[in-house]
Amino acid sequence: MLRAAFAVLFFAVSVGPAFAQQPVEITADTFTVQDTAHEAVFTGNVLVKHPTVTVWADKVVATYGEGGTSDIETFEATGAVRLKTDEQDATGERAVFTPADQLLRLTGNVKVTNSGGTVNASELVVNLETNVSTFTGGKGGRVTGVFTTQ
Repeated sequence: MLRAAFAVLFFAVSVGPAFAQQPVEITADTFTVQDTAHEAVFTGNVLVKHPTVTVWADKVVATYGEGGTSDIETFEATGAVRLKTDEQDATGERAVFTPADQLLRLTGNVKVTNSGGTVNASELVVNLETNVSTFTGGKGGRVTGVFTTQ
């Protein structure tokens, strides 16, 4: 089920370097730029369309550094988060990508589904540098999976 993490991986790529290279359409009920806090905040029915992934969330916050909006430090989606590619679908309560360490964390009732099966966990961490995806059960919980043969 290692392939299951690719849906999340595509999300991380969409907010990293590819974000500037390919068109990304973002719609929301409200968009606020808070220059003093270095944040771009999208709230209410947020939809992020990238050529490789579509993201839904209640709220998306991009925190940027001194280099402005091209210097993304964190990208956080919260509230009914869904990441969908042509082949996979991942859901959770919160997704955070940090380009500096190339880690993407999807937390809160994580469910990743593709044609090979479904994995449920409390947290999924994808290290984009090492291509290692780790599902954890959290506080006494367990990771569960249902896999189909092809």
